[in-house]
Amino acid sequence: MSTVDVPGEGAGRAGGTRAAGAVRAGTGSNKITWLTLALMTTSSVASLRSAPTMAVYGLACVFLYLLPAVVFLLPTALVSAELASGWSGGVYNWVAQGLSKPLGFLAVWCQFAMTIFYYPTLLAYVASTIAYVINPSLASNGVYTAIVIVVVYWSGVWISSRGTNAVAGLASWGLVIGTLVPGTLLVVLGMVFLGQGNPSAAPMNGSHFFPEWTGVASLVLIVNNFLSYSGMEMNAVHVNKLRDPSKEFPRSMFLAMGLVLLIFILPALAISWVIPSDQLSLTAGVMQAFDAFFQYFHIGWLVPIVAVGLCAASVGGMLTWLAGPSKGLLLISRQEGYLPPYLQRLNGNGVQQNILVVQGLITTVIAVLYALIPDVSSVYWIFSVITTQVYLIMYLLMFLAAIQLRRKQPDHPRGYRAPLLTTVCVVGFVASALAMVIGFVPSSQFGGGSVWAYIGIVGGGLLLLGVVIPFSFLKARKPSWRQPEAGTGAIEEEVA
Repeated sequence: MSTVDVPGEGAGRAGGTRAAGAVRAGTGSNKITWLTLALMTTSSVASLRSAPTMAVYGLACVFLYLLPAVVFLLPTALVSAELASGWSGGVYNWVAQGLSKPLGFLAVWCQFAMTIFYYPTLLAYVASTIAYVINPSLASNGVYTAIVIVVVYWSGVWISSRGTNAVAGLASWGLVIGTLVPGTLLVVLGMVFLGQGNPSAAPMNGSHFFPEWTGVASLVLIVNNFLSYSGMEMNAVHVNKLRDPSKEFPRSMFLAMGLVLLIFILPALAISWVIPSDQLSLTAGVMQAFDAFFQYFHIGWLVPIVAVGLCAASVGGMLTWLAGPSKGLLLISRQEGYLPPYLQRLNGNGVQQNILVVQGLITTVIAVLYALIPDVSSVYWIFSVITTQVYLIMYLLMFLAAIQLRRKQPDHPRGYRAPLLTTVCVVGFVASALAMVIGFVPSSQFGGGSVWAYIGIVGGGLLLLGVVIPFSFLKARKPSWRQPEAGTGAIEEEVA
């Protein structure tokens, strides 16, 4: 998962997950090219949602995207490729075999739990985008944002609970209508804007390539990029379908990295050319830039069209994500008895509706915070950090498991062996750990709020989701909770 990112992100990740079963079960003739894998990876990772977050740094966003790509994106891709080519079952099986089954549950739980905060942040982006069609001033209105989050999320639960495949087409077009088309349009308009002699709102000279150092807080926004790059472990399952994995997989990953960086960096720069950082909303920044460019070029009628495209892609991604992580958690819980029977029940359409409803109740509570805290951007940033923190636990466990599996099972068949695995894992582990530490430092975009309140919210969210809840399930676990025969095959097919 993916998973995770994010217009188009959910679609790509879940699509990669569904394809995983087919890849593992396929014959030797069912091959894909390294170029296809590169495009699949690009579609699962790249999105425009994080562009405003980095646009506040102007030219320095290039550095802030490149650094995590080298120390996190590349290690994640290489390590997950080796694990996926040797062990089926995803991150649970990797960590369970490399470390222990309880830690395997923790890893798959974190994959699922990160979505609890992912949905509010994604739907806050949707709310601000819709606002530019209705009334732009609503983009900073917490009550409006909360209402949109609650209505859209529960609508998604209703649709998903019916087991419909109607959203598949919408989700699969996420990369095109939610990322490539609007991203290209944004960059082209920005270049024309500058080409006509208009000054950039952010300095674009070489001295601004590195972010201004004002203490650790000046680098905090880089943490959000770890979540932007997450999901590489999903498409790694396709490594065995390459004709020459040892040569073609690195080639595919480097191309994907280049494409992802272009999709991330260029739109962020375009936003910084037209919107001053002190006026930029972290949720509505994309539409702020489109609105400014469209008004300048006298094509304001395009604003609602772009907004609808961005929203459709985001909602499609959300609907796809609703099914993926929760079904993976359900499958493991039925096999090992990690969740109580109530949360393992399926409705008449074979959907884990009880899990979705419980998750929805938590999402609703989080949405209320948007109404209670005046600054929507601050709430958005805090929840983005908590999402990243929880997801990083899974990556920490994955890097440790990879080292252990290479040590304990050196002769286990692998379709791909990552070069310098231990070094790559150490780099990824240290980078992830540092990102978690830095995440506790309020960003300069957080505003004048209490530092200790920020640390308390982020730390509390991480402790609750990443430690208290999963270990409570493990402690309460009973043998009677295991029901591996209860439709496991159907679930596996659906997840795949």
